Amino acid sequence: MLEPLIVAERIDKIYDMPGGGGKQVLRGIDLAVREGEVLAVLGPSGSGKSTLLRIIAGLVAPSRGTLTYQGAMAARGGDGVAMVFQSFALFPWLTVQENVELGLRARGLPETERHERALRAIDMIGLDGFEGAYPKELSGGMRQRVGFARALVVDPDVLLMDEPFSALDVLTAENLRRDLLELWLEHRIPTKAIVIVTHSIEEAVYLADRAVVLSRDPAEVRAEVPITLPHWRDREDRRFAALVDQIYSLLTRRTAETQAQPGRRRPDPVPAVRSGALNGLVELLEDAPREDIYRLGEELQFEVDDLLPIVEALELLGLAKVHEGDIELTEEGRRYAAASLLERKEIFRTQALDRCPAIAQIAKVLGQKSNGRMNREFFVDAMEQSYGVEEAERQVDTLIDWGRYAEIFAYDQESRQLYLELEEEPHPVGPARD
Repeated sequence: MLEPLIVAERIDKIYDMPGGGGKQVLRGIDLAVREGEVLAVLGPSGSGKSTLLRIIAGLVAPSRGTLTYQGAMAARGGDGVAMVFQSFALFPWLTVQENVELGLRARGLPETERHERALRAIDMIGLDGFEGAYPKELSGGMRQRVGFARALVVDPDVLLMDEPFSALDVLTAENLRRDLLELWLEHRIPTKAIVIVTHSIEEAVYLADRAVVLSRDPAEVRAEVPITLPHWRDREDRRFAALVDQIYSLLTRRTAETQAQPGRRRPDPVPAVRSGALNGLVELLEDAPREDIYRLGEELQFEVDDLLPIVEALELLGLAKVHEGDIELTEEGRRYAAASLLERKEIFRTQALDRCPAIAQIAKVLGQKSNGRMNREFFVDAMEQSYGVEEAERQVDTLIDWGRYAEIFAYDQESRQLYLELEEEPHPVGPARD
């Protein structure tokens, strides 16, 4: 086996939080990027995939750990890395050729050499004839091709890609994905290795030789999955489907044991899923004793980042269970699916109070108030220390939705207050409950 080009060892990343303390995004990440491979990095939404890629690229500094490039210590992956972003990140006032030349200009190459190398890269990536066009004249797929040309023109040893196809429509993404793979397989690009962060399991199995699966809060390496199918790969091949199922199973495996880890300061965040989405998936599963999550996602045209939070929420509430990439309703879930609207609310209420500590805590706080009311900002501020501002807002929004649906508490949008509906008092004026 060839020596790794880049080795990340025991990488931690901790972001400072308002008011002190920090949020750990990455913990103890060990990762090797080997010559001759395409490496895919997968994980739940918000698991720190992009942060890890940016650490390798040198755009973000790790809090702890070491990074070596071809055996030497480095603050980043050396000058031999280049990155393609999810957003096209082109300068609108520059032509295609001028955008591609930016990295060469930064390295101080003479104008003639810059022009020659840029034109070769533009031709290689399939944009010959558009050298003088501006980004506004290009389609999304063409703009991303410029991003690839800009990265490849510097002859990187390692090409880093952060969800490079996710901003494109399905057909454009498939075309660009196939063209890139063809360039790689035919050794028409100088790159020795590719690292792609993706939320699409199928994309990882289609492109990669190895997949690293991250957990969340903080991200740790949950598993490494070798992908040894020969190219070109057939998505209808049972071996292809089996690999997708295996990775789905790893991603959907809840890490309840982390809740009991000594020194753990907070529970896992509640999946940011509305009650309506939960009910929709329950109804789909009602007539299916067991459903393959991968196939279910295909039928619903859901990416993994869309479907997994719903699956995780159903697991959290004890309404479904996941095993080896398959999902099925629990006994309580089947009772929930068959129940009337009012009965569903009562089941949801019981499950949420029993299995979701944050919901129970909100109800407890409201119950301790003489008027049964508390400002929304109180709960946002309490969660902000652990989750950060944006995630705290999402958490409270989700908990309000669940609490209103189950009639555990209500919410007044005008006063931005959560409140208990006390029987002896008239209902306050405000929007109707969901």
